[in-house]
Amino acid sequence: MTWEEELFAVLDDLEQQAEALYGADRDAELADRSRSEYQQVTLASRLMASLGTPVRLEVAGVGVVAGALDRVGSGWCLIAGPGQDWVVRLAAVLAVHGASDRSVPEVAWSAVARLGLGSALRRLADAGERCVLHLLDGTSHEATLRRVGADFVEVVEGEGRVVLVAVAAVAAVQSRD
Repeated sequence: MTWEEELFAVLDDLEQQAEALYGADRDAELADRSRSEYQQVTLASRLMASLGTPVRLEVAGVGVVAGALDRVGSGWCLIAGPGQDWVVRLAAVLAVHGASDRSVPEVAWSAVARLGLGSALRRLADAGERCVLHLLDGTSHEATLRRVGADFVEVVEGEGRVVLVAVAAVAAVQSRD
């Protein structure tokens, strides 16, 4: 082997080592970026990717709510269960079982999906159907939703008693058939 061949062999070896170091460095950087970007993923975006699938939610003050994930909005979701539907406030969700590994960022949501919990509650109030309002502390109100304010919902119980319930205290609303 001539000195030129030895020199080129050494240079080729150095170049391969440099490429290997760059590849290892790049892999570490990509893994770090991936972890960093994942902090932007929200529960709602993971649920949005799970639309139509059966899920089980552990909800504060309620327990387990199971059914098909029918709709996701800003701060709430709709679970279609056997014989009843649930509007669940996402702030009350403790755990989700059966969610997709994917997520759908909020910028890709339709305008209707960006509506908040107040919109869902107003829709229930407009329908005038009886429901059960489950609160975070485990109490509930079997009532008809009448009106929805900025941070409360007005419900009518049994003999016409009107009760104002803070939206921040609501865990879920269950339909009554």
